[in-house]
Amino acid sequence: MFTYYLNLGMHSLSRNVVITGLMIMLIAVGVAGSITTYALLNVLSANPLPSRSQQLFVPQIDNRGPNRITTGGEPDPELAFRDVIALRANDEATGRAAIYPIYLASIPADITIQPFAAKGYAVSADFFRMFLVPFQYGGAWSRADDDDGSNAVVIGRDLNQKLFRGENSVGRELPLEGHVYRIAGVMEQWNPLPRFYAAADVQGFDLAPQIFLPFQRAIDLKIPTAGSTYCALNYQGRGWDDLVRSECTWISYWVELSDAAAVRRYAAFLSAYAEEQNANGRFSWPAYTRLRDLEQWLKYLKIVPSEARISFFVALGLLLVCTVNTIGLLLARFMRRGPDIGIRRALGASRGAIYRQYLVEAAVIGLAGGLLGALLTVSFIGNLNLVFEEKIARTVHSDAGTMALAICLAVVVAIIAAAYPVWRASRIQPAWQLKAG
Repeated sequence: MFTYYLNLGMHSLSRNVVITGLMIMLIAVGVAGSITTYALLNVLSANPLPSRSQQLFVPQIDNRGPNRITTGGEPDPELAFRDVIALRANDEATGRAAIYPIYLASIPADITIQPFAAKGYAVSADFFRMFLVPFQYGGAWSRADDDDGSNAVVIGRDLNQKLFRGENSVGRELPLEGHVYRIAGVMEQWNPLPRFYAAADVQGFDLAPQIFLPFQRAIDLKIPTAGSTYCALNYQGRGWDDLVRSECTWISYWVELSDAAAVRRYAAFLSAYAEEQNANGRFSWPAYTRLRDLEQWLKYLKIVPSEARISFFVALGLLLVCTVNTIGLLLARFMRRGPDIGIRRALGASRGAIYRQYLVEAAVIGLAGGLLGALLTVSFIGNLNLVFEEKIARTVHSDAGTMALAICLAVVVAIIAAAYPVWRASRIQPAWQLKAG
């Protein structure tokens, strides 16, 4: 019976190609816009490390009181150098990662390779284990190496391909800004987005970092931060030495806490530390601290651009308009076929049969709209850079799942749009149509 209804539907659609094409186009455009903006919003708001989000926390300390320039009355997203040193000395947490972005130039020993500048981070040794960084070759340096200011470096897969043609480069040397580093490990391709571990940084949606240096080594060499620095409006310091002694915040800091009891203990320690600073005269305002897990941290940063949310709701509005117009076209189409419906009802066809016939016809329209919508979705995703920044647009890619979702949505929209027109068509009285005929 389904094949019979399908044949009837296909024959009916071929009667008025223009109207059929218009309905297909309406559904396709509405679906493509909605799926494209949904895919973008889904990528930007996704949890980048769901398996560890309940163990990773960001401590915050209000070290500037009334001089805060952040919105919402919250502490700065990063910490001052002195606070990082103090928190790293505490062993309440099973993992401690201090992080700040760096940007270093290199002149390779191989003269066939052009000099380049590499973006990356100065990090403490726990960084790689805490954030599940995968390695192609070698691994991270040890905590002891980190404390000693080791000249180790971890490089990205792309940089290893560029410098060493993808070979195992562990133990080889890499010159950076006049210093020579020993390669301890080569990462697999790894670039979780948003870049949660330094999300306060402007590189939250940037390309994968290529170098990681030991935090203490970067401090010893006075390598400046390539990211954000939050200072009081009246800050007058200049240079590295003033920065590390100041209340300016520029270092991201994460801790790993194994369970709820560990979280409570660390929160108590953090509060006690801030109160101690207050008692010592460093702060002249009540101690204020925060301890946020990964999901809370991303919400606090409002990492998803507002234009992404706006675009999604605009696309939903467009889909609603397209659906309403499709309802009108289907209603006119079905009601013009009143005499045919009357004859079928007079010959014994039930209202259920009318329902099934025209719903199948609507589903065929939806399927055609979905196929076209899937193609439009690929095009829309490929041209997101016309609306959003390039670093945002490149986070979204079309895949089989996205295409399947577009087709399914189109079929659902078509069936929903057909519900009222089909109900009206099934209520046609056979006697009226036969008399009018």
